[in-house]
Amino acid sequence: MPDNETIDAAASGAKSSSMPDNAFLGVPVEVIISVGKARPMISELLNLTQGSVLPLDSRIDDPVEIYIGEKLIARGELQELEDSGKLGVRLTEVVDLRDGF
Repeated sequence: MPDNETIDAAASGAKSSSMPDNAFLGVPVEVIISVGKARPMISELLNLTQGSVLPLDSRIDDPVEIYIGEKLIARGELQELEDSGKLGVRLTEVVDLRDGF
């Protein structure tokens, strides 16, 4: 995933009324949330077992990056969803994707 990409637009929960009327808008897209990176030695990878911990280069409260493929589309903060035990991401910065990827 690309490093140090800039995000063009600040986050806002508002939707634009100029969204194109396009049949592709209903197609689901896989979004990847990147919480950090690790650079273990191959010898360390070969010794991994169930229960091993792989340290990341980020802290629990660092921003996460949101990608579609290799394209950075947003940054945000991890949040636990109420009463579900699942994680979500509160967006803090968002790229304007109306002009395409």
